[in-house]
Amino acid sequence: MDITADAFELLVEEALDQLPEQLLAGLDNLIFVIEDEPEDGTDMLGVYDGTALTDRDEYGFGQLPDRIVLFQGPLTRMCADEEELYDEIWITLVHELGHYHGIDEEQLHSLGWG
Repeated sequence: MDITADAFELLVEEALDQLPEQLLAGLDNLIFVIEDEPEDGTDMLGVYDGTALTDRDEYGFGQLPDRIVLFQGPLTRMCADEEELYDEIWITLVHELGHYHGIDEEQLHSLGWG
């Protein structure tokens, strides 16, 4: 499907507003980023880049924030319409926030967030 960067960003903002409160509680030093494509050329939908809450100590002065990156290209290529794209954005955000909270791939798949 074809969508502008601005329209994609609005869908991401809407999905963020609809995420379960328990996933958003306690977010610390985390940013959300949209990029066109993964650097490795895969069709990865998103990635959590950081140290899970379960593995981290406190952040120090000047430490860069963790990031959740959504990749617009792969997400839009797999979806037929805006409703499906919104759903995939939401699922990808939940999946990556699960990693932020220390939930591994197997657990995410068993929860239906894989």
